Amino acid sequence: MTIEAVYLETHNWGKAAKFFQALGFELDFATDHNSGLLRNGDGPYVFVAEVPESRPTGMKIVLKGDEVTPDVEVVSPFEDTHFGTREMTVRDPDGREWILQAGS
Repeated sequence: MTIEAVYLETHNWGKAAKFFQALGFELDFATDHNSGLLRNGDGPYVFVAEVPESRPTGMKIVLKGDEVTPDVEVVSPFEDTHFGTREMTVRDPDGREWILQAGS
């Protein structure tokens, strides 16, 4: 498996997008609900999503992979996302959740 993306939650989509653009990322697309995807070359992309101020922000690493062995705890099975990918969430032995993205 390889790192496909970083999923980042923010309280200010505009400021977060400008920060990554200042680091050399280009906006691939923005949604109509304060989120978007930024790329820097062929490496992993960054998907930034704005969450309400009342909710803490978080960050998750997205791994590219189509299947897991029975030894992996599945939190949620593969599902289609509203932005055109299929994702599942798994939990590691220390309780961290990881997103697996299939065939993008």
